[in-house]
Amino acid sequence: MDSGTDILDIVSARKASGAPFALATVVRTVAATAAKAGAKAVISSDGAISEGWIGGGCARAAVLKAAREALADGKPRLISVQPPDALQDHGVAPGVEREGVRFAANMCPSQGTMDIFIEPVLPHPQVVVIGASPVAAAVAALAKRVGFKTLICAPKADHSEFTEADQYVDGFDLPDSNRMRRFVVVSTQGRGDEAALRAAMSAQSDYIAFVGSRKKAETLKAKLFASGVASAALDRLKAPAGLDIGAITPDEIALSILAEIVEVRRRSHALERSI
Repeated sequence: MDSGTDILDIVSARKASGAPFALATVVRTVAATAAKAGAKAVISSDGAISEGWIGGGCARAAVLKAAREALADGKPRLISVQPPDALQDHGVAPGVEREGVRFAANMCPSQGTMDIFIEPVLPHPQVVVIGASPVAAAVAALAKRVGFKTLICAPKADHSEFTEADQYVDGFDLPDSNRMRRFVVVSTQGRGDEAALRAAMSAQSDYIAFVGSRKKAETLKAKLFASGVASAALDRLKAPAGLDIGAITPDEIALSILAEIVEVRRRSHALERSI
């Protein structure tokens, strides 16, 4: 691209589209390098540079590898590409990570050093509410307030029960997640329970919960199993939905569900960091 402004425009458009990508920025250079500090590149979800430029092949492999990893776990990286003698002076080998910096070898004739910051830009996590009920409306409203995108899957006539959702679907079928993290809450209140659960089971998600009693959920799971739904999929269903905080009102039940979703979301990130 011709300028950093062009890249920033592209970044804004990518964010608006919800497509995941990584932004690589050269933050420091030493000696002769093809790119200078401030150079940027957009790296798409398939691990290729789609726009911008951060120099030639000297840093490309290390940057693309780090970008793929960042998109996989949501964590930024700082890569320092240095000539072999500089790495030796620092007592590090290519691929070693020290104090948050990963080192890579620059085998190009320029023998310069480049530090590149790689930031993953991922879609906001999404709470999917399937069905229309007082609890469903409360879940959607609270999810929006705590930073989730919201998708409502319910008959079109019931969409007026929800305010300010990001997306609406007429019926129970979930669209593709576009690689965003997704948390599904089924709250049909007796209207299409089985169809809603079947749709929820068929979609990729991090969490599936049913607002209803444990007994009712077991009855529905038995019907779904008899109709061919795999037991592994049914085992993922959390019912009753939410943490046990003694919730009674729709707002309290929604609070217990969002608390459980936040717990699932944050716990999985903690596990990723410990691996």
